[in-house]
Amino acid sequence: LQRMLSIAVEVDKSPNCSSCKIADAIFPFILNIPLRSQREAFLNTMESQLLRCKLLELLFQHSCDVPTTLPLCLAKILYFLSHSSVLLPYEDETAAWQRWDEMLQYLSLLLMSYQNVILAFSLAEHLRSSLNDRMDLIIQKAKPKLQDGDDISHLDIQLNVERFISRMQQVLGQPFPQQIMEKLHMLR
Repeated sequence: LQRMLSIAVEVDKSPNCSSCKIADAIFPFILNIPLRSQREAFLNTMESQLLRCKLLELLFQHSCDVPTTLPLCLAKILYFLSHSSVLLPYEDETAAWQRWDEMLQYLSLLLMSYQNVILAFSLAEHLRSSLNDRMDLIIQKAKPKLQDGDDISHLDIQLNVERFISRMQQVLGQPFPQQIMEKLHMLR
């Protein structure tokens, strides 16, 4: 399945457009995957970084009370950190902190996938371009185009992390489980 999805993204002249269409079609099924382990297995085994970005972006947009109109960029990922709620329905026995832990896991996965699509200095740097155009970009040693929202400061990061911690304190109380703090530190 993952190989077929990757090929489906690549065969289109515009991988960006085809990944959006495929993500829109797959998204309702992601919402109905019952277990975290199954959701993580599906998302972690995706061969197409671009498709993974689109699916995770839809997932976070779905979890925001006020969705943002920013294109996918670092500023949007920070927005998701401070505005997303628990992402998916959970089994009754799942502790509240585990729901937040899953959200942080997916946010880290979104950030890594986004970096692979936009910022990596390899063949992956041009994943938004068609296969034909990609070869020309590699030959020209073209640098990937950054979005306007990719220029974020340490202060932006700090403020959004503090907002996230404040929201978690309201829901979970203190102290936070070590696992949450480690994921937050890694994301930062």
